[in-house]
Amino acid sequence: MNTIDALNIKIFADGADRSGMLEMYAKPFIKGLTTNPTLMRSAGVANYRAFAREILSQIKDKPISFEVLADEFADMERQALQIASWAENVYVKIPVTNTRGEASHALVRRLANRGVKLNVTAIMTLPQVHEAVAALSPEVASYVSVLAGRIADTGVDPLPIMAAAVRILKTNPKAELIWASPRELLNIFHADSIGCHIITVTQDILRKLPLVGLNLEDYSRDTVKMLYDDAVAAGFSLCN
Repeated sequence: MNTIDALNIKIFADGADRSGMLEMYAKPFIKGLTTNPTLMRSAGVANYRAFAREILSQIKDKPISFEVLADEFADMERQALQIASWAENVYVKIPVTNTRGEASHALVRRLANRGVKLNVTAIMTLPQVHEAVAALSPEVASYVSVLAGRIADTGVDPLPIMAAAVRILKTNPKAELIWASPRELLNIFHADSIGCHIITVTQDILRKLPLVGLNLEDYSRDTVKMLYDDAVAAGFSLCN
């Protein structure tokens, strides 16, 4: 039976809601946090820098990733250095390409060589994993984020890709693989089974953690009760 206590993988909370981030940060099983501009926009964040600095004033002892906003590599570089200066626990998210599909590995190499802790993100292919790992410094802690959930959205099983990525990352002892964009709680156990280092999990999935290990017969009965109670509460009737 799957249990959370038996996991080796590190769980990072993914989100941009301030109260939710701080709630997750306080949980011992949450080992780090990530966010991105899309999540921030959905959460109604108006000032990127102010939001990040306020979060960092309270989250000081767990890694947290913030993403650059630019599309030109020179601008990305300036932003990355600025973001990295915010706090020691900050990892800078660099997309694996820009919007024109131009690879960012040269930028990644420059930043890594300057000691910037990076999170290379939006990766979906093994060649992209190879390029990212080759560009990262073996002397600087870094993350390689493969969007396994988005891969699955295309009908492709991400598990073989992620298992191969685990093997690729063995060439860089300072780089850790992130299973990003999971679609269900079971993905945590999928990622753990192949030796993936980290999985980023949103609050809606994290809320399902109490279900892990639940007896399925009991869960079946609870589900029947939920359906019955909802029918009664709604006042539904098939009587003539």
